[in-house]
Amino acid sequence: MSDTPFLRIVPIAISVLDLFLKWTALICGGATLTFMTGFSVWNVLIMRKALNAPITGAEDLLLLALVAIVALSIPLGARTGAHIEIEILESRMSVLFAKWSMIFIKTLGASMLGFMGWRLWHAGGTASKFGETTQQLLISFEPFYYLLSVSTLIYALVLVLDIWQILQSQKVNQLQIRENFYD
Repeated sequence: MSDTPFLRIVPIAISVLDLFLKWTALICGGATLTFMTGFSVWNVLIMRKALNAPITGAEDLLLLALVAIVALSIPLGARTGAHIEIEILESRMSVLFAKWSMIFIKTLGASMLGFMGWRLWHAGGTASKFGETTQQLLISFEPFYYLLSVSTLIYALVLVLDIWQILQSQKVNQLQIRENFYD
């Protein structure tokens, strides 16, 4: 293949995506986990056990923080290879069949995730209209549907980039989380 601008841009896009996913997980995920830990300790140990006055709506906030953690972890897990793959038959397949079956499965997965992202976005648009809120504080689920939608669509993008890597080099170069996080 010739060295077209597209072939030069895709590896750069993968590097930018990797950098974005690492820093989003570090900053947003770390901040959310810190909030969840501190708020849980404060609410359960101090307010509920010591003062017998739990914070109203604490469960709502912790539930929404957990949704944010899941949404942040989905694309990072996809890029690092943390999701489960069952490779029982791969050793018995020919190289060509294994390659094209992987491409087919990733295409199917990207299609399903694209559809799911679209439906989550649609659900976010109708969440307020149908009264989808938390139980105590009545916080709308709308922004969390949007967050999950974006997360799912990024996962679909990761699968499309994986397909491109398989077509180029027969393997996927996954994001490696090392001790030196700044690489």
